[in-house]
Amino acid sequence: MTRELDPFRIPRAGWEAAPLAGLASVDLNQNGGAFSGGEFVSESTVGGVVLYAAYQALLTALRTEALRKRGEIDRGTQVRLVLRTSLESAKTGVAVGAVLSVVLLVFPWLAGPMAVFGVVGSAKASLDLFHAFWDGLDEEQKLQVTVAAHEAGVNLGTFFRNADDGAGPVAVRP
Repeated sequence: MTRELDPFRIPRAGWEAAPLAGLASVDLNQNGGAFSGGEFVSESTVGGVVLYAAYQALLTALRTEALRKRGEIDRGTQVRLVLRTSLESAKTGVAVGAVLSVVLLVFPWLAGPMAVFGVVGSAKASLDLFHAFWDGLDEEQKLQVTVAAHEAGVNLGTFFRNADDGAGPVAVRP
């Protein structure tokens, strides 16, 4: 995992969302969910779409907030970027949700390993969201968050290294 520092690059929802997208399901007909072929695949596909689109919307909104605060884009442009990237990511959610739901339909025992990979993916997604949130803060807000974290006994040093401005992110490599 690497940390993208380019403020003009919008991060994309990737592999970290796939296991949860495969397990996510939206009960479309309110029957409590069924493990039958067509209904399971369609409800899992919709779950994958919702998960990918929501995750991408959060990533884009948090990352573009810094650009909006600096005056490099306006609110309308930010909203258009969030919508465009979310729709693009929803396409990935359709593919991932459909494929993984078919795999789970054929091999239901894979739900356990996918849940474990989902936890790992959720951790990476949370870190990506935190970084996108952090990038959207100005220096005063970063100081306030750091002070509040210190008062709460949380060490933000695990997320950051000593950089020129004292708040640079860590590049984590596998």
